[in-house]
Amino acid sequence: MRLLLDTNALLWALLTPEELRPDAHAALANRENEVFVSMASIWEAAIKVGTGKLVLPPEFVPTITSSGFRLLAIEIAHAFRVSSLPRHHRDPFDRLLIAQAMIEGLTLVTRDTMLPLYNVPILAA
Repeated sequence: MRLLLDTNALLWALLTPEELRPDAHAALANRENEVFVSMASIWEAAIKVGTGKLVLPPEFVPTITSSGFRLLAIEIAHAFRVSSLPRHHRDPFDRLLIAQAMIEGLTLVTRDTMLPLYNVPILAA
């Protein structure tokens, strides 16, 4: 399975894995699965840190790089796919994750109840 973590799922996976649902935890631990982290999630977390809405431990960035998760760049096709998405969700980061999941054939790991409206595969985080 090819998985794309939303920002909350990324934070739970690296900082508080007990927050993940058992199915999601098992999928992330299964080395046969490819787990992707979008640069959009890194960007969103950095914005929240900068505004004081999120506090991350100093080892957070090294933990991402040593986690075995693969970084997913934001490509032109991802950015432009957002323009054709229905307006079910207003969050620009989530909309970009949806576009990436669609284009790259990824299952989105999330608890956001609005994202299944986009008809992408979802694994409940």
